[in-house]
Amino acid sequence: MKLTRHPLCPIALAALLSTAALTASAQGVAYVSSEKDHALAVIDLATQTVTGSVPTCKRPRHMRATPDGKQLVVACGDSGEADVIDLATRKSVGRIDLGDDPEIFDLSPDGKTLYVSNEEDAEIGVIDVASGKRSKAVKVGQEPEGVIVSPDGKRVYATSEVASMVHVIDAATGKVTHNIKVGKRPRRFAITPDGAQLWVSNELGASVSVIATADLKVIDTIKFSVKGARASDITPVDLKISADGQRAYVGLGNANHVAFVDVASRKTTDLVLAGKRAWGLGLNKAQDRLFVANGLSDDLTVIDTGAAKALKTVRVGRVPHSVVVVD
Repeated sequence: MKLTRHPLCPIALAALLSTAALTASAQGVAYVSSEKDHALAVIDLATQTVTGSVPTCKRPRHMRATPDGKQLVVACGDSGEADVIDLATRKSVGRIDLGDDPEIFDLSPDGKTLYVSNEEDAEIGVIDVASGKRSKAVKVGQEPEGVIVSPDGKRVYATSEVASMVHVIDAATGKVTHNIKVGKRPRRFAITPDGAQLWVSNELGASVSVIATADLKVIDTIKFSVKGARASDITPVDLKISADGQRAYVGLGNANHVAFVDVASRKTTDLVLAGKRAWGLGLNKAQDRLFVANGLSDDLTVIDTGAAKALKTVRVGRVPHSVVVVD
């Protein structure tokens, strides 16, 4: 039997293309900050390709989406400010002064307050987002980097790389209430979905410290090893915990791998090869894709979290730092 092919009419073809575009759009995008290009690469999650670039301030590094999901806040080290980008238009709608050499920041749960680490001043700046005014500065140990706010907004945690400590700050008073000794050169944080545990990456300790938030005690230290890699090359920095609280992902930096860790047993279950200096991490909403910014190979590794397997490498800007997934 001979099959007859009928070309689509222009209206039907337009509708089909529109549906395809909406399907891709529904998958969302990932934003990757590029320190050397002063821009954010935009990766379409459906096609896993770079589809655009958003110019921003100088040396963009850490990023956070606002709690309402409408804006992306980008901290720029060389500009000493944060660029606020409207996600609908991908245009800058304002700048916030972050002080000298801003590192990592976090937003309060209501999005009204920004907490930023200022490395050279050894302090955590507290900034009112609406006015852009710094309300206070909290002195902490030398070279602070990681900053994260507790889910209830009552505490702010900050790392000191030199002191190898986590400082606990009372958000209401702006006072340091506890100093917790962790591994060597602590960098970043992740909090379990139930709020019970605070995980801290120790870059020069090849480890993650696990802190119980109830009594602020270290309850475990997870050590990492990679076959064929020297211990000094295992430099954990960014980490993420899955939405169900069952698995943690730890970028092992110069070891060029991501560790998959079972949260309950605190054991490494898989090691997945990424690019050079596996650094910033991002998870999609479905939790089935992990995006790894590789700072020395100028690319992004897309990992299937179920199979613990790298799927694709995407070239992005020079010296990619952080990943934020919006889907």
